[in-house]
Amino acid sequence: MGKAKLEKALQEKIHSNQKIFSPFIMAGDGGLDVLEERINFLQACGAGAIELGIPFSDPVADGPTIQAAGIRALENGTNLTRVLEILQAGKDTRSIPIVIMTYLNPVIAYGMERFAEACQHAGVDGVIIPDLSMEEEPIIASALEANDIAFVRLAAMTSPKERLLELAKRSEGFLYAVAVNGTTGARANHDLQVSSYLQALKEYSNVPVLAGFGVSNSEQARVLGEHCDGVIVGSKIVELLHAGETEEIRKLIGGSVLSWKRLEQKAHMDFP
Repeated sequence: MGKAKLEKALQEKIHSNQKIFSPFIMAGDGGLDVLEERINFLQACGAGAIELGIPFSDPVADGPTIQAAGIRALENGTNLTRVLEILQAGKDTRSIPIVIMTYLNPVIAYGMERFAEACQHAGVDGVIIPDLSMEEEPIIASALEANDIAFVRLAAMTSPKERLLELAKRSEGFLYAVAVNGTTGARANHDLQVSSYLQALKEYSNVPVLAGFGVSNSEQARVLGEHCDGVIVGSKIVELLHAGETEEIRKLIGGSVLSWKRLEQKAHMDFP
């Protein structure tokens, strides 16, 4: 369980020449009673890991789609305690790694050490805290380490090389490469500098590099996946779940994986 489970699951994909598709969902959007059902559905669709958002009243990194999902989840009475209770109840029925994405305030309110211990008991494998700077990490890093929870770091294109090198060195499980300069949400395309940025992170990092923010279709996933180990898709998955379009989610995940497989096959044909 924990860090080792996350790292093993992602490395197995890479060693099998597969790219990683990691969907993001907002816990409590649609009700906490469907959370485990949605996790199992995404696992069956071929997801490599699931990023599970904790709703927060001031989500500074999120665009309108995920903000709206967070509001719906809060209105449903969702909080960190209830999410961890649901995850703990279902931890023996799932095999896919779970990475919690939460802002710092709910963790402070919960208690740093208590949060890390609760994550371990709930079968959480990794944690992302987007508003916690690298300089402030010591307030929770040791508690996560003591409970074998991977501390996933985010890297931004605006950061200097020295900082990216340090983030890549510190990140556990995978390195979250923010592929846009802005908040989450669907984009028509990505900046041309993204490919060189992702390739640089691949050189710096000892863990898989996953690109997130602004990935909304199989073609974008394919293009970004050429330069890293896979993608994280949030707003589009959240939007489709809210609309009840589960078959479109299956097509998005399956189409992305199929595109990567075709790309890999073509590479073998071109370079025997």
